[in-house]
Parts: sequence; structure tokens; C-alpha cells
Amino acid sequence: MNDSEVILPRPDDWHVHVRDGELLRAVVPATAAHFARAIIMPNLKPAVTTAAAARAYRERIVAAVPAGLAFEPLMTCYLTDHTTPEELVAGARDGSFIAAKLYPAGATTHADAGVTDIARLDAAFCAMAEVGLPLLVHGEVVDDAIDIFDREAVFIERVLVALRARHPRLKIVLEHATTAAAIEFVRAHDARTTAATVTPHHLVLNRNAMFAGGLRPHAYCLPVAKRERHRKALVEAVTSGDPHFFLGTDSAPHVRSAKEAACGCAGIYNAPVALATYAEVFAACHALAHFEAFAARNGPRFYGLPVNPARIALRRAEAVAPPAPLATAAGDIVVFEPPLACRWQVHALS
Repeated sequence: MNDSEVILPRPDDWHVHVRDGELLRAVVPATAAHFARAIIMPNLKPAVTTAAAARAYRERIVAAVPAGLAFEPLMTCYLTDHTTPEELVAGARDGSFIAAKLYPAGATTHADAGVTDIARLDAAFCAMAEVGLPLLVHGEVVDDAIDIFDREAVFIERVLVALRARHPRLKIVLEHATTAAAIEFVRAHDARTTAATVTPHHLVLNRNAMFAGGLRPHAYCLPVAKRERHRKALVEAVTSGDPHFFLGTDSAPHVRSAKEAACGCAGIYNAPVALATYAEVFAACHALAHFEAFAARNGPRFYGLPVNPARIALRRAEAVAPPAPLATAAGDIVVFEPPLACRWQVHALS
């Protein structure tokens, strides 16, 4: 390893949205090109709430993977107020689910069918703990009285602390962490049962990015980017080698017309540039020695999966062209362009 090349096991993306239909066929190739496995978010319309729906969705994703690429979608169950322990256990045991996803109702895109009272699912959480099925948490309260920049910290205080105490054996991932409070919470618990994913965009954007010279819809995601001190806390956590943290892009495509609208959608499509962005952050912190743990080892360890045997190389180039929009039949998708020079390119190794 040196400042211009990093060789590591092929990474996994532990949090990604690939949508469905035309968008799915357009975006799956970028994720499959860089990642061996990916945990697929279940917030479709209708949501993926059963093992049968998860298996059908997985088949549609596999059909969109270009020939010659080895890629395994890992499916999740969308929790609702009516999810039963029996459905979760059966889906975990037959391999339909690798995790279950908790969206507080109304928290983000297609979360309207999410959970309204988390305590009502305690029996389901007990069953998940018994079979080792992790709980993936979108950690924000849905309360108009709470400032949008405070909703993650309030969720941790009001909900997650108690949930962690009630279910000490349940594996919990606080997804797309955005605050120093999230880092502190995760680090206070055993890395075998409590973890967090961190996105590339939250490592390089603070909340000013949404308002730089005007409204910037392509910097808008949920949870929203926070103050600079929170961004720095995220960078310190992921570049430290701490096993609590691993890669999850939260790549979330929307066509340009849905983003550049009077009421634009939340989500940043970063799959084509995610690994390069992460590598640039680690390089800037002189922490490339810790990149392999974050990108390729901490996640498999938490999920009890093997590290991928295939390897990739990230090599630094003199210059890399800005990402072009992705054309689809539904409209083009703007690819995330980080506010720093990302000169890393991904190469598969035999």
C-alpha cells in the first residue's frame, strides 16, 4: 500500500437503494461493478414486507447485473406495525432476509408505511435476536416540533437508548450516521452488537452544501448533512480503524426532474463515485492503512459473513473527469460530484 495505490478485498455496500423497474436496470450495474455484495433497502411501492416479495425483488436485481460480474444482493424486510415474528424468523432461516429495516413512519422516501410505535415490535425484536437477524435503523424522529437538524440526536435519546437496553442481544446498525451523538452512542456499545454505516456524502458535505449560492437539491438527502463539527466527527470515526463503522453508501437515485422540483426528493446517487470518495477522505487523513477494515472487513465481521476472496485496486490518476449524468428511459440521474478532487479509479484484480 502507498499513497497512490490501495489493494484490498472487494468491498461490500451495506446500505444501498436500487429502486425498481427502469431505474433498477439503470443503476444496478454501477453497484455491481464495485461491490461484491450489497444490502438492498426495501422501501419500494409497495414495500418489501414478506419473504416472497424479497425473493422476487432479488431476482429482478440479479437479472439486471451485467454478464461477467459477480454480485450478490442481500435482501431486507421492511418493518411495519403488523410485521410478525414468524415472518421474520422464517425469512431469516430460509435466507430471504439478511436483516430487517426500521423506518419510523414518514421519516424518508416511501416510509409512509413504516413503524408508528417501535415498542409494539418488541416481540419481533426478541425473535430477531434469537435468530441473529440484525435491525437496521433509520434513526430520526418524525416530529414537526423537532428541528430537522436535531432529529437524529433526539431519536437516539428518546428511542435508541431504550431499544438498545431492552434488547441487549439484538444486533443494531444505526444507518447513515450523521452526528457526533451517533458516533458516541455506537462507540459506547459492543461492536459485535452495535454498529453504524457512514455514507461518502456525509463525510464530505456539511449542511452549508445545500445552500451554496442557492438551493442545491442534489446535496439534499435524509438524514440531512449536519454542521461541520459533525462531519469532522464522522471522518475521525471511520478513518480511525474502529470496528464499529463500515461502508454503506446510501446511494439513492432519483431522476433529475424529481430532484429539481418545487418539492424535490431526498437522496444522493453516488454509486459510481462512492469508493473514490471514501478513498480520498482516507488519503486526506493519512489513514489509507485503515481503509481495508472500513470498506471490506468490519461489515462482514458484523454480519458473520466471509471476507470476499476477490481483490480490487484503487489507483490514483493524474485527473478524473467529473461524472456524467446517467441516462435512463425515465430521465437522467445526476451523479454525486464531491467537493474535492477524487482521482481514484477502481480496478478489478484477477
